[in-house]
Formats: sequence, structure tokens, C-alpha cells
Amino acid sequence: MSDLPAPAWWLIAAVVGYALGAVNPAAIVARVFGIDLRTTGSGNPGATNVGRALGARWGVVVGFLDILKGFLPAWAFGYFVGQTAGEVAGLAAVIGHITSPYLRGRGGKGVATTLGAILGVQPLLAIPVLVAFGLGVAVWHRVGLGAVLGAVALIVIGIVGWTVGWTDESDMWFAVVLGMLVLFRHQRNIRDAWGSFRA
Repeated sequence: MSDLPAPAWWLIAAVVGYALGAVNPAAIVARVFGIDLRTTGSGNPGATNVGRALGARWGVVVGFLDILKGFLPAWAFGYFVGQTAGEVAGLAAVIGHITSPYLRGRGGKGVATTLGAILGVQPLLAIPVLVAFGLGVAVWHRVGLGAVLGAVALIVIGIVGWTVGWTDESDMWFAVVLGMLVLFRHQRNIRDAWGSFRA
């Protein structure tokens, strides 16, 4: 690699990750089939809503592409530049997915892209996240609540891992910020679940 200072690489990683993450496969696939996801199902331009509108096969395809666009920049910058650059690129990809300028600031909820970013630089973190996600879906039969539980697991394991010395501080912030972004995007699911619990 060149002699660019680390902050310069972090900026490049952020720009590349954001630009790639902002590309929304759900909106592209839906447009090909003449469907406006904004007025379909949940209105969310993501894999789950594509699955509702076009069938499970297309939902899986979009989910895979969402994972890939988080994985590729995180892995590439992590491998060729360094761990922190990979984490910056992965985090930026998730932010790009959530705030896509190609969709005028709208975007998906970031779950699949978050998984891709984790797999790109910290694949071991994906294990407790996937376990928590699976438990959430099994118990509540709702992908959104599975994502919430997975995000909580990510935050907890990130903090615990740093506390006991398994990971460094940048890994901890990577996990915490990703988890908080997913929770932020699932506020409605959390409110609905809380309302059902209180009722």
C-alpha cells in the first residue's frame, strides 16, 4: 500500500463503503418488475419486503446482495489496509444502505448489510448475532424482532469482548455503533413489541 496516513485511508474507506452501501438492490429489482416498494407491504426497500412482494426467491437474492455490499468493502479494506479501515468501510456501507442518496435519503433497515460488514472483518461476532436472531424469529415469528435481538447481542458481545480483552477498542465501537443503527431503524418494531407486552 502507499504511504498515505491512516486517517486518509479511513476517509477513502468511508467514501467507498458509503457509495457501495447506498446502492439498493431491493429498489432495483422491484423497479424491474414494475413495483414501487414505497407503497407495497411495509414500504421498506429491503429484502424482507421484496420477499413479500415478489416471493421468497427474490427476497433471498436481494438479501445476499445486501450482505455482499457490506462484506466486500469491509473485507477489502480490512485485508489490504488494516482492521480499522475495514470497520470504517463496513460501517459506512450500512449507513449508506440506511440513508441512500439514490433513494433521496431513504433506505433499508440495514440488517443484511450489517451482517456482511461483520463477516468482512469480525466473522466470529456473527455467531452470537445469528443465534440471537434465530431465537428471536423462532419465538416471535417476526424478522424485525429477530433483528432487534441480534442487534442487542452484537452490542453486548462488543462491550464484553473489549472488557475482557478479546477485542480492541475499535472492534468494540464497530459492534456498538452497528447494533445501535439497527435498533434505531427498528424503533417501530420495538414500540409494537412493547405495546403488545404491556397489553
